Amino acid sequence: RIKGWMGRADQTTKVKGMFVHPAQVAEVGRRHPELGRLRLVVMARDGLDEMVLRAEVPAVDDAAGLVSAVGETLRAVTKLRGRVEAVSLGSLPNDGKVIEDARIHG
Repeated sequence: RIKGWMGRADQTTKVKGMFVHPAQVAEVGRRHPELGRLRLVVMARDGLDEMVLRAEVPAVDDAAGLVSAVGETLRAVTKLRGRVEAVSLGSLPNDGKVIEDARIHG
């Protein structure tokens, strides 16, 4: 018995009533091999869940087309809309975390 344990032990997260699994984020990466590390951040804004996929790209300044394509893939894979944010290569931590739940649970 684990006293005080709340939530899930894995990284699967419920967003807008649907579960999002790390394998789905990995599938987005498989469909876009030019991307580096990916991290899906789930936040709450005005009481609503919001997903932001942070994706390492080779050239952040020239990534508009890639960001749009990755956004479409994210929606196709997860069945949810999310924003894609391009970040420079090596800027995401290599800590094994694929989905970060940044919502404050009270």
